Amino acid sequence: MTETANNEAPKETPKEASASVVAQHAATLKALPFSDTRDFDEAARGFLGTIENAKIMSAQGRVVWSLEPYGFLAAADAPTTVDPSLWRQSRLNMHHGLFEVVPGVYQIRGLDIANMTLIEGDRGVIVVDTLTSIEGARAAMELYFQHRGKRPVTAVIFTHTHTDHWGGARGVLDDETLASGSVPIIAPNLFMEHAVSENIIAGPAMLRRAQYQFGPFLAKGPRGQVDCGLGKSMAAGSVALLRPTDLIIATGDKRTIDGLEFEFQMAPNSEAPAEMHFFIPRYKLLNLAENCTHNFHNLLPFRGADVRDALAWSKYLGEALQMWGGKADAMCGQHHWPVWGQERIDTMIRQQRDLYKFAHDQTIRLMNHGLTAPEIAETIKLPASLDGAWHGRGYYGHIRHNVKAIYQKYLGWYDANPVNLDPLPPVESGRKYVEYMGGADAILDRAAKDFAKGEFRFVAQAVSHLVFAEPDNQRARAMLADTFEQLGYSAESATWRNAYLFGAQELRQGMPKAPPRPPMPRETLAALRTEQLWDVLGVRLNGPKAEGKRIVLNWSFTDTNENFVLNLENCALTYVAGAQASAADASFTLPRSTLDEVIAKQTTFPEAVAAGKIKFAGNPMRLGELMMLMDEFPRMFEIVEPKRTAVA
Repeated sequence: MTETANNEAPKETPKEASASVVAQHAATLKALPFSDTRDFDEAARGFLGTIENAKIMSAQGRVVWSLEPYGFLAAADAPTTVDPSLWRQSRLNMHHGLFEVVPGVYQIRGLDIANMTLIEGDRGVIVVDTLTSIEGARAAMELYFQHRGKRPVTAVIFTHTHTDHWGGARGVLDDETLASGSVPIIAPNLFMEHAVSENIIAGPAMLRRAQYQFGPFLAKGPRGQVDCGLGKSMAAGSVALLRPTDLIIATGDKRTIDGLEFEFQMAPNSEAPAEMHFFIPRYKLLNLAENCTHNFHNLLPFRGADVRDALAWSKYLGEALQMWGGKADAMCGQHHWPVWGQERIDTMIRQQRDLYKFAHDQTIRLMNHGLTAPEIAETIKLPASLDGAWHGRGYYGHIRHNVKAIYQKYLGWYDANPVNLDPLPPVESGRKYVEYMGGADAILDRAAKDFAKGEFRFVAQAVSHLVFAEPDNQRARAMLADTFEQLGYSAESATWRNAYLFGAQELRQGMPKAPPRPPMPRETLAALRTEQLWDVLGVRLNGPKAEGKRIVLNWSFTDTNENFVLNLENCALTYVAGAQASAADASFTLPRSTLDEVIAKQTTFPEAVAAGKIKFAGNPMRLGELMMLMDEFPRMFEIVEPKRTAVA
């Protein structure tokens, strides 16, 4: 390859779908029951009104949420660059506004990736899940009041721990109501522990990976982002966590809330580590939170998380059927649209129950025959009864990556083949692959032939080695980008599509320019236990820089009556609760709330000392020495190419 050819700038505009992708989409149109339009009828049922284009603005005039960029989805027929099944789901997720589920129960849908459910009691309205942002929650409440009249909020229920279900709570409850403590905030047991910890320790890496899962930096359009499976995308805006005042502990627990009886079922370690379902006899309404939605859910999100328990998930759905089968006239979840009628509800629950059980059992069966995770993904096929159920399609999760999650849960990352025990990292192995395959030109010539045949999966594998070996090889970057693009066009899973297309975009244009990571919100910090704060600090410690150092600091918090010894030794930061070291380098006495303000960058440590909020003994510079050993994590880092900055 000549230097000129090597440095040709790749075309930055998305390409057309290849002939093999077009043929795949044609086969999908024949294979799936597109004539079944009940979902479209049910997604529109009970519509009362909406906000134009679902557009929500912040107080500063920033768009927090809008469906206007998705106007292209008005077309009934899928373009060749989108899987027709995914196109169908993307169009269903365009329904937005206030909907009546049954008289007395309403949902806000399409103003966020998640739903807000509003249940009218004897005195006011109970709000179930508060969307992602405060701005979105306020807009949702205003829309509800516009059509149902102004009513007091008599309770807030969080069904589970993910941010899109609690982040907007301050848009539902104002400061005066919160201060009065008159409105119960009800959540499943261990809600706080998981809500604040699930995405914080590994938060920087998760947020970067989430860009691939949700595609926020992709253009909206037939050659870009069209959906996320569960809904359109994650909302922007302000987020704050409210601490629950009442925890549901066990299946069978009941509460009378604003005159309504609620029957609860616990579902921990299913879609979220703390999650619950409920049934309201007065309305014959069943809500299964996020465990029975209109797609096959994720057992391991691309952003990262603890692997979810498919077997437990299936059992919770079976238990829900036992508890409430034949009793519900309507079932709504916290994503997607409801279903009505006892037979249809029970059928959907049974099929979802069996979807997760089939994936679990057949993965384990094949695993016990000696198949590895990729081999299981290539072998397993859903039975026709599940494959043909629209709500079982893999728009958010997918059978091909869910089985890998199940394998990981039981056996971990290692497939027992010693060749995979300690492989070379991507750059070093990439260079050797390129050498073994005869150099860049030979790889690209062969890749072009396989690309023309539609063998995109292997082309991506082969050319990725070349990109990691020669990251500035523009022909290689262009070929890999084109390949990712075709894989994205062919994907039924919205998350797969987003990942492939965003990978293609970064190869062509580089990483998006993003502002620095903002400080952790004051409200979130206040929700963290002090032990969790020390854990967060520990993962920021740069071990090599800390070589040979020993620092011991005493902490005494006057507002929480907590004492800690923070100890740096052997390049690890540990702590002891309820103790003070007699030979500490320094001791600090302060309110825990002041430490939160410092971390949130609302003040500095010296300013707080000068203001008399912090008292100390010993050498306070030892704290500064410790903080000099802490890494600041970047908001962006390379994924589809080598790291440009060395990390020690």
